[in-house]
Amino acid sequence: MTMISYPPKPSPGDRVAVISPGAGLPGLFPRPFDLGLERLRKDFELEPVEYPATRKMGSTPRERADDIHAAFADPDIKAVMASIGGDDQITVLPLLDRELIRANPKPFFGMSDNTNLLMFLRNTGIVGYHGATVMTALGRPVAMDQLTAESLRAALFTPGEYELRPAERWNDVNRDWADPATFDAEPETRPADGWAWVNADRVVEGRSWGGCLEILGWLLMADREIAHDLSEYDGGVLLLETSEEMPSGEEVFRTLRNMGERGLLHRFSALLMGRAKTWSFERPNSPEEAARYASEQREAVLRAMRAYAPDTTIVFDVDFGHTDPQLVIPYGGVVRVDGPARRITVTY
Repeated sequence: MTMISYPPKPSPGDRVAVISPGAGLPGLFPRPFDLGLERLRKDFELEPVEYPATRKMGSTPRERADDIHAAFADPDIKAVMASIGGDDQITVLPLLDRELIRANPKPFFGMSDNTNLLMFLRNTGIVGYHGATVMTALGRPVAMDQLTAESLRAALFTPGEYELRPAERWNDVNRDWADPATFDAEPETRPADGWAWVNADRVVEGRSWGGCLEILGWLLMADREIAHDLSEYDGGVLLLETSEEMPSGEEVFRTLRNMGERGLLHRFSALLMGRAKTWSFERPNSPEEAARYASEQREAVLRAMRAYAPDTTIVFDVDFGHTDPQLVIPYGGVVRVDGPARRITVTY
């Protein structure tokens, strides 16, 4: 059983690394990235430090691994944040020096393709933080969402318990980062229905595991960073959310079915399912199409869980992942799911 601990937290005034372990999209879209850096300085009083591959599109896995090593090895760097995700971070994992990183534990913040590094850190014994990439959460036009900002501030600076709150309004319709007008107004939001609970007759507390479903599927196919002794996950809290690639309900079901066949699903006492992203530039769904997509995804999850883990507590539409706001969830940290009280509490 891996012993997992929380790394020391930064303080206002500290230097934090900003890296691109997945893709150097800050080089293509500097506006949201520079805005995110500005907010780190002004709103969080942290000094961001960029690395050679941070703004470099087409960087090699070795270049990105070198940035990760440099960020963790530098004693003046007190936290590490991803600029954004990508789609090939899995190729970086074999190049990482686990002992170097274990000897220099630091909070890492990322999501999407950064599920790779979060899982690597968990297996190294370090709690990471799912959420708060610089371009998406911090680079939100006009202002950060209040829930996102409060969650990130607590995760950065305040150890202890933090109660997550369901969003009253949310958004998943993106605007073009290349268009300066995008940054003249906040994203339009729509009312949220709150969280939906299944098997909510118990209180569950455990360490979290999972992440972006598509990335998790790739890691399972490559058999990379997955514990060989699945009892490692017993009693844990499974985190799942889907990306702008918008896998079909059938794809979601098949991935979960295969996790069930591998003996994974029943290990977890609770599942937090992120609010589905229902719109992309490739699939600009109407409100009706978006609602149908979200419903199909929920039914796919329920179908798989009924077959392989029928007693698991499930909470749908938790505000983490590829939608806005973006709550920060400790990865490998403690999550408490209180069904009777309809409350989720994390330990930062």
